[in-house]
Amino acid sequence: MASHDDEFGHATVPVCINEILTDDELRSILSKLDTEKDREIFGLVCKRWLHLQSSERKKLAARAGPHMLDKLASRFLCVIELDLSQSISRSFYPGITDKDLYVIATKFRGLKVLHLQNCKGISDVGMLELGGGLSSLQSLDVSYCRKLTDRGLKTVAEGCHDLRRLQVAGCRLITDRALQSLSQNCHCLEELGLHGCTSITDFGITELVKGCKKIKHLDISKCSNVGDEGVSSVAKACSSNLKTLKLLDCYKVKDDSMISLSTYCKNLETLVINGCRDISDVAMKSLASACGKSLKNLRMDWCLGISNSALSCILTQCRSLEALDIGCCEEVSDAAFDGLGSDEVELGLKFLKVNNCHEITVTGIRILLDKCRCLEYLDVRSCPRITKAECDEAGLQFPEHCKVNFTGSLNEPDVFKN
Repeated sequence: MASHDDEFGHATVPVCINEILTDDELRSILSKLDTEKDREIFGLVCKRWLHLQSSERKKLAARAGPHMLDKLASRFLCVIELDLSQSISRSFYPGITDKDLYVIATKFRGLKVLHLQNCKGISDVGMLELGGGLSSLQSLDVSYCRKLTDRGLKTVAEGCHDLRRLQVAGCRLITDRALQSLSQNCHCLEELGLHGCTSITDFGITELVKGCKKIKHLDISKCSNVGDEGVSSVAKACSSNLKTLKLLDCYKVKDDSMISLSTYCKNLETLVINGCRDISDVAMKSLASACGKSLKNLRMDWCLGISNSALSCILTQCRSLEALDIGCCEEVSDAAFDGLGSDEVELGLKFLKVNNCHEITVTGIRILLDKCRCLEYLDVRSCPRITKAECDEAGLQFPEHCKVNFTGSLNEPDVFKN
C-alpha cells in the first residue's frame, strides 16, 4: 500500500500498487530483471505477481512425476526449456520414466530444449512419445540414457526436423542406423555428441554428413571404430562450418585425418586428439599452417608421435591459441620453445599443460613466461625438472593471476575437461 499528501498537506487514501499497474506493465518490469533470483523474488510479492511470473517463465528444472508435471504444464505456459536431468552421484532409480515423457510430449508442446541426462528409466517408448509430440524441439540431451536404441532416435529424428543439438554420449546401443536417420531428417543439426558410442563406425559418420552439412560441433571421442575415413568425410562435407572436433582416444585416427582438416576446415577452433598416438609432426605442421588464425584450443596429450618441430610450428603459427595440452608428449623438450625467443610477438596462451614432459625444464618455462603474459593456468605435474623449488631458485616470475599446478592439488580449468 502507498499513500501521499496532497498539495494542501492532507493525507490521502492509501493506494495499492496492484490497482495502478496493469498486467502488461508488470510484465515489462519482470522483463527488466536480469537474474533468475530477482525473477523468483518478484513472484513472492503476491499471488497475482506469482501468476504473472509463472506464465512468463521460459526455463524450468524439476524432479517430478507425471501428476506434478501435469500441474507444472498448467502453471508454466510459456516454458520452452525443461531440465529433468539426474545427477550421476545422486541419481535415483527409476527417476524419470516413459510416463513422464508422455506428459511432456502432450502438455509441453512448445518445448524447444529438453535435458534428460542420466535418466536411466527412459527407453525407446518415451522417445516415441517425444518424436510424436514435440515437433518444435531443437535441442535434446539424453546422454547416458543407456536403454535407448536406434529405434527411439529414429522416431525423434523423423518427428523433430528442426533439431539443432543432440547429445547421446554413453548410449552404447546407438549404431550407424541412428546416424542415417539424422542425415535423412535433421538437416539443421549443428551439434552432435557421440562420446563413447562404441558401435559407431566410419560408415555411419560418412552417412551422417551426407545430409547434416551444417555441423559445427562434433564429439566422437572414444568411438574406437571411427578412423581417417570418417573424419575425412566430416572435413569435406562440413568444411567451413566445423568449429569443434573431439577425437579423444580414437586410436584409428592418423595423419590422413589431420591433412583433411588442414585442407578443408579453415575455421576450426577446438581440436581434441588426446591419445591419437599415430599422428606425426608432418600432419600437425600442416594443420598449424592451415588453421593458425582460427585454432584456439588444442589438446594432444599422449600423442607420442609429436616432437619439438611440430610444437614449435604450433606456437609460432597459431596466434589465436588460448589453451594447449601436450601432456605426456615424451619427445618434447626445451628446444621446442627456442624459436620464440627471437619473436617479438606475444602469445595469447592462457592455459597450458606440459605434465609428464620429462625433457622440459625451467629454462623452457622461462622462455614461455616471457611470451605468455596472459597465462592463467600452468600444469607441470610429474615434470621432474620443473619443481616449485627450482622455479623459485631460478627466480621465475609467473603472471599475477596464474595458478601453477605442481602436485595435482589444483582443479583443472573447464577448457581441459571433456
